[in-house]
Amino acid sequence: MNEIQAIEAAQMKTELDKFKVGDTVKVHFKIIEGKNERVQIYEGLVIAMKNSKVGKSFTVRKISYGVGVERVFPIHSPRIVKVELVRPGKVRRAKLYYIRDKIGKAAKIKELIVRKKNVKPNVAPVAQQEG
Repeated sequence: MNEIQAIEAAQMKTELDKFKVGDTVKVHFKIIEGKNERVQIYEGLVIAMKNSKVGKSFTVRKISYGVGVERVFPIHSPRIVKVELVRPGKVRRAKLYYIRDKIGKAAKIKELIVRKKNVKPNVAPVAQQEG
């Protein structure tokens, strides 16, 4: 491994890859104001992911006071504290740029319902009839 790959490997975060395009997420990131440092939450829909090792980033879109606001977050940035999955989305596209043109209910993404594995259905036992 050369020096560049060693530096990139040291900066990579692995726990943030649990979401995908179409999911609604809360991004907790640090904001530095003078000497003060605080964590701010940005909640919205992930509309794109750009993949390239340390330069991997994702775009989150939210509606703020009736205006669409998009923000690009680098996944491996030291300023991102955590990314919390609020609601998984059911989509069939890699980039959801068409959401920019939608207004109101048309801009919603259906929720992905994940079935749990090895769960038996809750069926009451049938009583045998005597007679």
